[in-house]
Amino acid sequence: MKINVLFSPANVDELYFAGKTTVVIDVLRATSTIITALQNGAREIIPVATVEFAVKVSGGMFGGLTLLGGERNTKKIEGFALGNSPFEYTSEIVSGKSIIFYTTNGTKAIVKAKFSETILICSFLNVSAVAKKLIELNNDVEILCSGRSNVFSLEDVICSGKLVSEISKQNKNIELMDSALASIALNEKLGNNIYKMMKESEHGKILVENGFEKDIKYCSQIDVTSAVPINQGNVLKLMPETDEKSSDKPEL
Repeated sequence: MKINVLFSPANVDELYFAGKTTVVIDVLRATSTIITALQNGAREIIPVATVEFAVKVSGGMFGGLTLLGGERNTKKIEGFALGNSPFEYTSEIVSGKSIIFYTTNGTKAIVKAKFSETILICSFLNVSAVAKKLIELNNDVEILCSGRSNVFSLEDVICSGKLVSEISKQNKNIELMDSALASIALNEKLGNNIYKMMKESEHGKILVENGFEKDIKYCSQIDVTSAVPINQGNVLKLMPETDEKSSDKPEL
């Protein structure tokens, strides 16, 4: 089992992922929100790479059961029902709904990895559950950090380091690429206080300035759910054994 970490989607093209097992991480906030929405009963999440495509796709779906969600530069997009705060994706709002989802970084990374054989969605909320699934699959792994505007994002890399560390604890027969070793080192150095680290990160500071400090605290929770979203036919759903009936939900 070989593990590689990509610090930005800009480093590779779409075909790089063909046939691979890929984990996408965008801690602040897309993957945290996706996990929360599905855990709260959303039927599926449809990630898209552009706002225009989100609107186009929504036009061909039954409106009452479809919601447009996401953000551009941290703010909810005009005309969208939801933004990118996990607090918006409550059971009352999303249960049974399909959500067409666009974000500045996270959904673009998911779409870029679309040729992967398997795509799992990870954040601090479910990092150990994702590690467990990867050990069960026993394939080589590409961990794709969404970053911020195609550059390095500290919180995503530290989450990848925590994921690699969890896999290493349970499976000694692994080969770590230099990027995976670097992720582990960053996690060991800066991952002891996730909330503090994220609040002081570049992305975290922007979120605080825009009134989303509560989101940072929520996204800093570690292993509060066993829910693991997986890509199935270009839509994201919970793996069957971790469906929305699971009782271990992140605390909103």
